[in-house]
Amino acid sequence: MSYDHVLLPSGVAATPAEVDAYLTSQQGMPATAEIAAIAAELGARDAELPEEDSFLSVTPLEGTPTGAMLPVPSPYDAIGFVRDLLFQLATPRNYAIYDPQLTWLIDPAGHIPVTVTHGGAGEFPYLTETLATMWMRELLDPNPYLIVERAPEIYIQTYRESADEYTLEYRDGGADRHFTTVVTGSDTVAGLIWDWAREDRTRLDRLPWEPLRL
Repeated sequence: MSYDHVLLPSGVAATPAEVDAYLTSQQGMPATAEIAAIAAELGARDAELPEEDSFLSVTPLEGTPTGAMLPVPSPYDAIGFVRDLLFQLATPRNYAIYDPQLTWLIDPAGHIPVTVTHGGAGEFPYLTETLATMWMRELLDPNPYLIVERAPEIYIQTYRESADEYTLEYRDGGADRHFTTVVTGSDTVAGLIWDWAREDRTRLDRLPWEPLRL
């Protein structure tokens, strides 16, 4: 059984239904030059490894008639490795990554390069306003937290305490610059985290922050 990621051009879809329609439209089409290059690179990287360490469930990927999209099936124990590799190859080419298992479309349009740690899904190399909103609404137990880091000891993070209540913290260097507050509403928290990522403190500075004592 494989875990699938799918590459597709940024901006061609905004919802899972639109993604499905786009992927259907590309089936049987000759692979574009960009997709052929990505498929070849994935195949080459996989071929360098011993067979037991293969990160592709299906080979070869190159030559498959999938138009401007590319399904990339992998073993479950290689999910994190494959996703990181796809970001390395796809983002500079302005390609999005779709996760059909989670119905997550991770599109780099308008992204800010920060390190995002999602409590349920691992690390991601950028944030967008759309992703912030989606992830806040879907934070679930047992690890309902999200961290967005700009540099070591410079980050904002949140933990979902209940259906509508979030603890929000930010740290701006040393321990004396670590503050906390409580915010209501997933979309409000998402907006505040996005403000922080783009270095707009207008709404953040209106909150009743308290020093965090560890």
